[in-house]
Amino acid sequence: MKAPPPTADQAARRLRDHAPQVAVIALTTYADDRSVMEALRVGARGYLTKDAGAEEIRRALEAVVRGEAAIDPAVQRHLVDALAGGAPARGPAAAALPDRLTPREAEVLTLIAQGLSNAEIADRLVVTEATVKSHINHLFTKTGVRDRAQAVTYAYRHHLAP
Repeated sequence: MKAPPPTADQAARRLRDHAPQVAVIALTTYADDRSVMEALRVGARGYLTKDAGAEEIRRALEAVVRGEAAIDPAVQRHLVDALAGGAPARGPAAAALPDRLTPREAEVLTLIAQGLSNAEIADRLVVTEATVKSHINHLFTKTGVRDRAQAVTYAYRHHLAP
């Protein structure tokens, strides 16, 4: 049986152990507090989710080369919340979300319900339109809706819209 791939923190640790001069950016599907904190604790200089677009990855690489950190904006909020020991500053709590929506998907759904376009959502969340489309595709699949109109109805029905 083949071993599962390493987690972001395991991969970052291995890279730092074998090549300490290498600046590591984790690119992963996981954005939970533990995964982020562990990857950064073992030396990753950046943390992006798999929804990051090519432009976001390029900017992260450039930032890390300059000696800066590069953290996905959604991850930044989780990181600050984890360090502060408090609840998320805005948006619905993950435990209260229906259909296994992530907090970011719920946030995108809320913005759709407010009538924002994909470009406006991307600007608001500081991500690419491709990332927004990815979130929309995921939330459509999870909620079983076919279009934005059904998504808005879903958002109101589940108290995700103001």
